[in-house]
Amino acid sequence: MTAAAERLKLVFCGTPQFAVPALEALLAAGHEIVLVVSQPDRPVGREQQLAAPPVKQTALAAGLSVTQPEKIRNNTEFRTQLEAIAPDAIVVVAYGRIIPAWMLALPRLGCINLHASLLPKYRGAAPIQWAVAMGDAFTGNTTMLLEEGLDTGPILLQQTHEIGPSQTSVELFEILAQAGAPLMVETLAGLASGTIGPRPQNHAFATFAPLLDREDGRMDFASRAAHELYNRWRGFQPWPGAFTALDGKKLIVHRMVVASEPDGAHSPSKGPGCICIENYRLFVECAEDTWLELLEVHLEGKKRMTAAEFLRGNPLGANARLG
Repeated sequence: MTAAAERLKLVFCGTPQFAVPALEALLAAGHEIVLVVSQPDRPVGREQQLAAPPVKQTALAAGLSVTQPEKIRNNTEFRTQLEAIAPDAIVVVAYGRIIPAWMLALPRLGCINLHASLLPKYRGAAPIQWAVAMGDAFTGNTTMLLEEGLDTGPILLQQTHEIGPSQTSVELFEILAQAGAPLMVETLAGLASGTIGPRPQNHAFATFAPLLDREDGRMDFASRAAHELYNRWRGFQPWPGAFTALDGKKLIVHRMVVASEPDGAHSPSKGPGCICIENYRLFVECAEDTWLELLEVHLEGKKRMTAAEFLRGNPLGANARLG
């Protein structure tokens, strides 16, 4: 930390891997992180073994104190603990809980949140996934002062990042997590020195990024063009992915590309969902006379395989259709 930078007493609230770079950056900047707040350990995998969230693992490795309250709004013990700390700021990065009013009012610099979108665009739980799924060319990070509304608080700093045309949300998560860490350090320094101040969001331009549902991964060939389905597949990684049905069985599509109409496509077309096979390549028609090539698939009851492997083991009739 430079001589001009103020060492702040912080409480850090975060849970998943996305929040880890910010925690590490605040430690490296020399701030005093008195307490790390994370969600409780959860069962994971087939064996449903309890696993500590990434932020907890990082905090313990750094010798920090950790608490994992199941609820915080009316948690008297937790409130007493934070009031005794009297932090300069509470940093919130992908914590996964609504911050109650008593907690918002506690620190002198406020509760500072890192949100992975260019607010007011994509307020909500899944901003990275929806930015990719909607085919946006750019997204970014925003630091803001939390208030009681959902991601409605005034903006402090923003940074913009390009979304590559084939980039998935998994790749973008890592990029934004790493880029957001120094942005949080810069935000705290600016707040402490008085060189940055909050500016209100333009609520008229707000859009929302709701929590993903399993059905978001269902491929609707009748209503969505190929580029829309491709973008949704990129955005909805690793879950819910992209899936459809073949002869009543679930077919997961692990890799796909937007394609030109194959030479062997029937004319007139049989319509969205119809399959065209050329040289062991698997094409499917989508809305607006557009086509996808499915490169890697996983049919229910079978293993994941390339389209060529799948077609050799599963001959499809002339009238085969997806959906």
